[in-house]
Amino acid sequence: MRYGLEERPAWLRLGGRHLAIVGGARMYVCGITPYDVTHLGHAATFVWTDAAARVLRHIGAEVQLTRNVTDVDDVLLEAARRAGSPYDRFAAVQQFRFDQDMAALGVRRPTHEPRAHSYIIHVVALGAALLVAGRAYLRDGSVYFRGADVHRRVGLDRDAALRLAEEYGGRVDDPAKEDPLDVAVWQASGPDEPSWPSPWGPGRPGWHAECTAMALSTYGPALDLHAGGADLRFPHHAYEAAQAEAVTGVRPFARAWMHVGTVRVGGEKMAKSAGNLVLVSDLLTKHPAAAVRLLVLDRAWAEPWGYEPAELAAAEQRLEELYSVAGRAESSGAVERAVVAALLEDLDVPRALRIALDEGGGAARTLIEILGLR
Repeated sequence: MRYGLEERPAWLRLGGRHLAIVGGARMYVCGITPYDVTHLGHAATFVWTDAAARVLRHIGAEVQLTRNVTDVDDVLLEAARRAGSPYDRFAAVQQFRFDQDMAALGVRRPTHEPRAHSYIIHVVALGAALLVAGRAYLRDGSVYFRGADVHRRVGLDRDAALRLAEEYGGRVDDPAKEDPLDVAVWQASGPDEPSWPSPWGPGRPGWHAECTAMALSTYGPALDLHAGGADLRFPHHAYEAAQAEAVTGVRPFARAWMHVGTVRVGGEKMAKSAGNLVLVSDLLTKHPAAAVRLLVLDRAWAEPWGYEPAELAAAEQRLEELYSVAGRAESSGAVERAVVAALLEDLDVPRALRIALDEGGGAARTLIEILGLR
């Protein structure tokens, strides 16, 4: 549908914030650490961020979407060791499989796809800048960011922050740290670990610093929208933003955040350790990709949810109904705009879907087009 200049929407309401759009929108999405197969929990994040980008493009924004690849990471290194494969070759194979799954789901390729191993010098520059600013210190060849107060950014108490930091490999018991919540920007490598030269000796980048460096290198000191799974809110996103703001002085690092709700099976978050993975490749052998997308999108994006096979069957049925009503005679422009208005109001897909199913015609076709449900 086309808008006149006087009626073109210029904002997206997301998580209680009005994100004004003037020309362009810079999105950064935390991508995968390529050490395992793609499951529905991964897919939910990337389908939702793809939908957000499609909505922004529909209202005329020039969207740049960056989705990184964390191909230097302790979890990846350990998985590659178990597989008996060089870590970089192992990561490349997993990345190829992920790309296949995303293409099958209709998730568009990002504008930029930085890989951590190509941004080593940027992490070194970040570490040097944080040292000069007094926000980091050097110990035994590692550079640590001072993070004792980062948990306050997301409203966590210190005990909860320590638990999460330990869960996500934060090495809270590292004796070189001044505070357990400090994190490595640059970490000295052991003899059997990949390493690169730095002013502080051979080592490799820290997890949070990788995303900080990749985001700053791609967009400069600030973003419009930062997205990722809700489980990355702390520590990853909190430290990423804290490091960026400490080195640039620009606040906020991201004008809006999109933390997509986790997917659960049997009451537990979908994860390899829980043994409850639902693989995207398996779903797509039995169901249309558009039905999987609709299963993910027909709910509030920030809420956690439990996967049930019956829900996927129901999504497939709703999709067929949507296709059917799309064949009706043209609906009014006002109804089509109501669909778009629902999407602009916190990406309210359930409301947009109700309008499209009730009115059919152009309203249904508009929703199908925007959300990539073909």
